[in-house]
Amino acid sequence: MAQAQLSIDLAAIRANWRALANLTTGEAGAVVKANAYGLGVERVAPALAEEGARRFFVAVAEEGVAVRRALGPGPEICVFSGHMQGDAEIIRDHKLVPMVNSIDQMLRHVEALPGHPFGIQLDSGMNRLGMEPAEWSALRDIALAQSPVLVMSHLACADTPDHGMNAFQLRSFREMTDGIEAPRSLSATGGILLGPDYHFEVTRPGVGLYGGMPFSEAQPVVELMLPVIQTRDVAPGEAVGYGNAFVARVPTRVATVAAGYADGIHRALAPKGYLWAGRTRCKILGRVSMDLITVDVTALSELPEHLELLGRNQTIDMVADAIGTIGYEVLTALGARYSRSYLGA
Repeated sequence: MAQAQLSIDLAAIRANWRALANLTTGEAGAVVKANAYGLGVERVAPALAEEGARRFFVAVAEEGVAVRRALGPGPEICVFSGHMQGDAEIIRDHKLVPMVNSIDQMLRHVEALPGHPFGIQLDSGMNRLGMEPAEWSALRDIALAQSPVLVMSHLACADTPDHGMNAFQLRSFREMTDGIEAPRSLSATGGILLGPDYHFEVTRPGVGLYGGMPFSEAQPVVELMLPVIQTRDVAPGEAVGYGNAFVARVPTRVATVAAGYADGIHRALAPKGYLWAGRTRCKILGRVSMDLITVDVTALSELPEHLELLGRNQTIDMVADAIGTIGYEVLTALGARYSRSYLGA
């Protein structure tokens, strides 16, 4: 088979959720937006529900539909983008909870779906989504009279514990919400690790569930094995791949594996990227192309059928560092051509 093998460990996702839930002083939800960070919400969300998660978070209403289909009735599904124009039918039929971000969204929601649950998103300093303090001050009493099920904000610098923005946003969020009866939520994975002052009544673990930083204690979740199609011996002076990007200086054994940027493996990985054969690191040679990657396997006495891109030897964040990005992007870019299998269901 020339199809790369992506294994997703549901037991590890459950264990990571439980670990973050145990760190949380209140209730831990679960962020399953972007198709559960690329890993398949139809399998991930039920596993998290079985572990105990009862409140799920998605980016847009259409994602909420997929989560509701996976979970059935019962769990709460919150939509970060709020109540957008045209969303009323989806929100109503699938019992979604929009996190309204503005006065306009609030009016749209209460007029279109009177009595339907909603939450509120506040801007505590990130300047991305949510009501700013002045807008919230004008709307607060009216909004709270409608009994929101959650009031939330989002930290901009939680991955950097010593950043002064964290304390600023905590203070701002408290100033906007102290004294309200609705449950509050400020922290995703990084905020949970900042400590109990940031937890409030609900937390929203996300990337930590899927094995990503800043949750250094996370169990690894994904393994990506790329099949070897062909090997060849390259003599000094011969080139490999597009643009002659690699020219051999010494005799080199080169393996060609079946995966490329069409599978979400970024072209920027080539200069600093490696695959693994057991405990042996194998340098990527030349360019990552659409369907193929060439790798130096000279050091191997025996060539395996597959080489590892993600797994026990190389985490999503190690790959991200080589590209110059973050683990989130590595996960969410995982392509549709992989043969996916789920472990620990």
